[in-house]
Amino acid sequence: MSEKISGAEALMRCLVAENVERVFGYPGGCIMPVYDRLYDYTDRITHVLTRHEQGAIHAAQGYARVSHRPGVVIVTSGPAATNLITGLSDAQMDSTPLVVITGQATSAMLGTDAFQETDVMGITQPITKWACQVRRATDIPRVMARAFYIASTGRPGPVVIDLTKDAQIEQLEWHYEPCRFIRSYEPYPEIPHSDICRVAEMINASKRPMILAGQGVTIAEAERSLLAVAEKADIPVAMTLLGLSAMPEGHRLNRGMLGMHGNIAPNYNTNQADLLIAIGMRFDDRVTGDVDHYAPNARIVHIDIDEAEFNKNVNADATILGDARQVLERLLPMIAKNSHTEWIDTFDAHDEVESTQVIKPVLEGSDPQALPTMGEVARKVSCAAKNSPVLVTDVGQNQMFSARYFRYSAPRSIISSGGLGTMGFGLPAAIGAKMGAPERDVCLMTGDGGFQMTIQELGTIMQYGTAVKMVILNNSFLGNVRQWQALFFNNRFSQTPMINPDFCAIAAAYGIQSENVCRRGDLDEAIKRMMAYDGPYLLNVSIREEDMVFPMTPVGSTVDTIMLNAKEMYHPKKQKS
Repeated sequence: MSEKISGAEALMRCLVAENVERVFGYPGGCIMPVYDRLYDYTDRITHVLTRHEQGAIHAAQGYARVSHRPGVVIVTSGPAATNLITGLSDAQMDSTPLVVITGQATSAMLGTDAFQETDVMGITQPITKWACQVRRATDIPRVMARAFYIASTGRPGPVVIDLTKDAQIEQLEWHYEPCRFIRSYEPYPEIPHSDICRVAEMINASKRPMILAGQGVTIAEAERSLLAVAEKADIPVAMTLLGLSAMPEGHRLNRGMLGMHGNIAPNYNTNQADLLIAIGMRFDDRVTGDVDHYAPNARIVHIDIDEAEFNKNVNADATILGDARQVLERLLPMIAKNSHTEWIDTFDAHDEVESTQVIKPVLEGSDPQALPTMGEVARKVSCAAKNSPVLVTDVGQNQMFSARYFRYSAPRSIISSGGLGTMGFGLPAAIGAKMGAPERDVCLMTGDGGFQMTIQELGTIMQYGTAVKMVILNNSFLGNVRQWQALFFNNRFSQTPMINPDFCAIAAAYGIQSENVCRRGDLDEAIKRMMAYDGPYLLNVSIREEDMVFPMTPVGSTVDTIMLNAKEMYHPKKQKS
C-alpha cells in the first residue's frame, strides 16, 4: 500500500535518502512548509542558520570542498534567491557540488509579480550546471534524485531546484529511487585507448615535460596517481591556486604554484618546456598571461572531465576526456621510466633567485618592534599548526600571500575563491569547512576588506561554537587594489584607504576570543594562544600598508615576464645562479 505525504515531507525524505547530514539556510514565507517539516528531522539533519543567504551558500561551498559531498542550501524566494547568485557563480567556476533549494510563489501566481516572486530559472540557468522549477509535489523525488546525481558527478557544480509553495503542500505517493543514469548526460565517458597511447608516446619522447595540476586532480582524488606518474616519468609538477596540496610538500618534483603571483620557476619554464600536461585545469588568464605567446616551444596535452574546456583558451595538441584518476591510472603502465635531471635542475636556479630576492625579505624580518609581513604571518600560522590545517582564504593580497607561504601536508588543504575571486568568501567558507572536517584545524586568512563583507557570520560562529581560527591581515587598505594603484596608476589611491572598526570589540560582542597584534615580536606567542584555544579565535594583525605580493606577472604580459619587486624585473641570465 502506497504512503501519501506532503511535498515538503518528501523533500526531507529525499535528503535523508541522499545521506545529507547538514544543510545551510535561512527560512522565509515561500519555503515555510519545508522548514515546518525540517522541525521533525533535526535528529537526522543538522540545519545551520547563517546570517545571510550569501553566507549560507559560501558555507556550503566550504563544506563540500573538504567533505567531498554536495553542499545543500535551503532558502526562500525573491531576495533570498537572488542573494545566492554570487555563490552559485563561484561554485560553477570552481566546480563545487551544491544542491540549492529555493522557495517560490504558488504556481497560480507565477508571472504576476507576486510578493517576493522572481524569475529564479532565468537568473540561475546561465550560472548553474542544472536548474529546474518544480510545480507539482509528484515531481519532487525524481527531480531531487537527478539534482544530486548531476551536482556530484562528472565535473561537479551547483544545481538549483526552485520549489513552488503549492508543490510543498500537495500530497504525493512516496517513492524514491536514487538516480544513476540520465540518457542525455554522460559524466564519465569511455576513455579511448588510442588517446592514452598517443599521450603516452608524447610523454616518453619529451625532454622538458611539465605537469600543470589543477583542482580536477583533487576532485577526482587522483593525488596518488599523479605522484606515481610524475615519479615514474620524472616530470616536475606545478599547481594552480586550487590545485595546491595535490602534491606532497617538499617533494623534489613539486615545483610550486602557477599564475600571476606564482613561483618563478614553473612560470618561467612554461615557455621553456617542450611538453605541458595539463590535468584538471582551465588555462585561465591568470595562468597563461599573454595567450598568444604562451608555451611557444611546447606541445600541449589537456586532460579534463569537461570537454568544453578543450581548446577554449589554449589549443591542445592532444586531449583526453575523462576522470583524472582514471586517465592517470591508464597512462601509468604505458609511460616509460625516465630521468629529466638536467631539466629539473633548471628549476633550482630560478628557485634560488626567488628564495634570495623575494622570500627571504618577506620571512626574515628582524625588528621585533616592526609590523610583520603578510607572508610572515601565513608561514608562522602554518608552522604553528604543523602544516596540517585546512587553509581558507578570502580574496586579495591575503589570498596570494597565504597560498604562497602556507605549507600543505595533506590533500584538500586549501579552499579559496579561484575563478570568480569573491571577496567575502572566506569567513562563511571557513565555517562550512570546519563543519565538514571537524577533526582538522581550519585557519582563515582574510583581509580587513573581505572580512567586513560577511562579518555578520560571526553570529553563526557564536551560535554553533564553530572553532575557526581567524587571522585578519589588517593594513587598513584594500591591499590588492592598492598594489595595482601603486605599480600602474602612479600611487593614486582612489577609494582604497579604509577606516576600520575595533575588530576585537566586535569579536567580543559575539563572545569570540580575540587579540590584536601590532608588533612582530608578539606574533609567535599570539599564534600559539590562538591555535591552543579550544574554540573560535580571532587574531587581528596589523600589516604595513606598503606590503606587496611578489613575484608578479603583470596583466597581459607573457608568463616569463616577472617582477621581482616594484622596480626590478627578472632576467635569469643576469642573475647569479
